Amino acid sequence: MKKLFIIFILIFMGQFAYAFDIVYPRKSTVTINSPSTFFIGSSDSKEVLTVNGEAVNVHSSGGFAYVVLLNEGENKFVLQCGDETKTYIINRPKKVTGGVYVPPKLIEYAKRKEFLTSIDNAPLRATPIDAGINRMSHFEKDIPLTIDAEKSDFYRVVLGENKKAWIAKTNVKAFEGYLNSPAIVGSYDRVDDNEYFKFVFHLDKKTPYEIIEGETFTLKFYNVKDCPENTYVFTFPYSEATGTKKLAGYSGNYDGNDFIFKVRKFPSINKNHPLKNIKIAVDAGHGGSESGAIGCCGDKEKDITLAISKYLEQELKKRGAQVIMTRSDDSYVGLKERINIANDSEAMFLISIHGNSLPDSADPHKHRGTSIYFYYHQAKLLAANVLISMNKQLETQNDNIRQGSLALVRNTNALSILIETAYLINPEDNAMLIDPNFQKRCAKAIADGIEDFLKN
Repeated sequence: MKKLFIIFILIFMGQFAYAFDIVYPRKSTVTINSPSTFFIGSSDSKEVLTVNGEAVNVHSSGGFAYVVLLNEGENKFVLQCGDETKTYIINRPKKVTGGVYVPPKLIEYAKRKEFLTSIDNAPLRATPIDAGINRMSHFEKDIPLTIDAEKSDFYRVVLGENKKAWIAKTNVKAFEGYLNSPAIVGSYDRVDDNEYFKFVFHLDKKTPYEIIEGETFTLKFYNVKDCPENTYVFTFPYSEATGTKKLAGYSGNYDGNDFIFKVRKFPSINKNHPLKNIKIAVDAGHGGSESGAIGCCGDKEKDITLAISKYLEQELKKRGAQVIMTRSDDSYVGLKERINIANDSEAMFLISIHGNSLPDSADPHKHRGTSIYFYYHQAKLLAANVLISMNKQLETQNDNIRQGSLALVRNTNALSILIETAYLINPEDNAMLIDPNFQKRCAKAIADGIEDFLKN
């Protein structure tokens, strides 16, 4: 009996050795509206894997990615490895012909209307498009707005005499009373402390505003009485006050009718210990029910980002930094909560760790390497320093720094960047990402990049 059991186990293990796993597409019958897609998965690298009879190159780690073209209608793919066969049916919807695109019209009002923002963090945009680098401000709830037109899903906002902006209709509510009497900006108090330049502006009511960062900060309050173009302009020569062009975070918000504008002072840096006492929020992307991307071998982005983040936490603490983790285990944390954790701790840096993926129409073999996203220009130099350090130490391909409208990098309180360490769906990158030694080296390279930014 024991002998038969051993034979059974050997047969089972032999069969398991030839098994292969498909990570994407996630179902055997799917609809994908794209001219191409890819199969991502893992297989025994010693066995021949084919897709519709064509051999697939399998990485030594077992991971593979294979691009297929899609015709309109039903596409059948038969994947075979050893004695195992899997069949996938991918439907590409047919193009719907006919019809003429009619661009949305601008509807100007004969009489201006009054609205209030209905949510916190409502984006004021330069264009009526819910995407891209077009955010001018993020308003708290109950900011009064004067509206003079609409276009598609947006209202046009009046800012002073000669400027307009846009806000989503879903982010405001109509106000039946009378709001559009100009605001009054009275005096302001300057109350600096060890960490911040702080200005408190006393208004008689809330009004729209804009903060423009730079060597000289510009703060504008719109629809203000007795000011040129109904715009109150305050400038703060940050570079002159600090002796550096590098920014270190800023914020602006209402407290009642007082507006509090804070600009972080760039800290004095010890060249031998540049990270000493620097507060850094480390954010492991995804977590809990949110797995993120799935790698070729089935590894989840949330687990890889947590591993790298923990190594980064150790590396930064070893160099004297104060580290705040947005998550330290496999738990779900919302985007807003992650930003609040960083801001409530008054972190100077917010470093979000991720692994990259691609849309169906892309080729995983043509995309490799490390990229870093920023939104506000104050974080661009940090992104560049970290990317240079990672490319040099990890020998990953330079996938560039990019300005992107991602929630984690739209935080101005800290210098906020999102690091796409490498591509989970590229077999070579995936093999690196799941290697603990690479994860440790990744953490060191990020820490070195932050130090380079502070020192140089």
